[in-house]
Amino acid sequence: MSQFPLPTPLTGPDFGSYPAEDVTWLLKDLSHIALEAPTEEREQAIQSGAANYAQSLPVEYSPSAEYQALYTQAVQRAGTRIATAVGVVTELALAGRNNQPVLVSLARAGTPIGILMRRWARQIHGIELPHFTMSIVRGVGLDPTALRYLAANFDPARILFVDGWTGKGAISRELTAALDDFAAGTGVRFQDDLAVLADPGHCVSMFGTREDYLIPSACLNSTVSGLVSRTVFNVEHIGPHDFHGAKFYADLAGSDVSNDFLTAIGAHFDAVRPAVERQVAQHVAAAPAPSWVGWEAVERISTEYGINNVNLVKPGVGETTRVLLRRVPWRVLVNPDAVDDVVHVLLLAKQRGTPVEEVPGLPYSCVGLIHPRFDKSAVGADGKAVHNA
Repeated sequence: MSQFPLPTPLTGPDFGSYPAEDVTWLLKDLSHIALEAPTEEREQAIQSGAANYAQSLPVEYSPSAEYQALYTQAVQRAGTRIATAVGVVTELALAGRNNQPVLVSLARAGTPIGILMRRWARQIHGIELPHFTMSIVRGVGLDPTALRYLAANFDPARILFVDGWTGKGAISRELTAALDDFAAGTGVRFQDDLAVLADPGHCVSMFGTREDYLIPSACLNSTVSGLVSRTVFNVEHIGPHDFHGAKFYADLAGSDVSNDFLTAIGAHFDAVRPAVERQVAQHVAAAPAPSWVGWEAVERISTEYGINNVNLVKPGVGETTRVLLRRVPWRVLVNPDAVDDVVHVLLLAKQRGTPVEEVPGLPYSCVGLIHPRFDKSAVGADGKAVHNA
């Protein structure tokens, strides 16, 4: 391991709106730095290869009052399903780590899920689980300084990485590759099994559900994620021995529903215990393995629509919501049998002027396609992407 001193982690209320006991942020505070860039400008830089998406931050799209109301309805409608999935994945996590997991959520979609898992373990079993959150960046990997911190403080066998949901499985693959690299460089081996609330892409074995329905914490941005931005890896601001960075949007406190969301889901914990016990027993008996059907579907869609870049195909309710909130959307594909679970997606698409196509038999409730180019010649008369020489 490196002889360089480790940075000091962050906790609320100095960083983020979550209580300090709920999560420790293995991040560097970049709140004082202007990192936001216009969405189209970021998209151009990302697609041209000029910049990684984590070098800057999007100017987060502000949802309308109508959309905020849909979020509230989603919390009420999905509360029992979410609580059940939290219970299932937490029970699997406890069993998989001898009742002593150290939860390490992947910021930021994983953070509220890690907190909910921690609260389930405490409320149902009286077990206090450490919970950290750290950065993973597609194309860069896991933050190696955060991994050094975890290795210096815990038995690596206890560490369990947590995320909100899977799309096509890119993060699961990134996690495995990053942990292999860390082991090769340090001799320290972390297990690469990823625990997620929802696994519609069939990419992991430890999950709460494989249904593709709305997880309310995917609806909003920082205001349901402890007022913390996406993570940032920009070498102008992140030294070789720093944690990856993020911003704390303390000025958005008036719109913050982060803790309200946790309370609303936690209120169902006692009631869903019988359902959790049944589903855990079924899960253990079935021993579900990853089949990567989601990745296969994404490759097919990428080819069919002439995009030829799986990174621009974002499957599942959570990923489609992200496309509409902070990328440049091109179109949204919707499974007509799942319309009730994508009402907020349809509203966002309408507000952003994004075409919606119904695709019977789609293996996800919906799929968001990021615009492959930004001039009119990018799309042919047949509605498919074209690539000019």
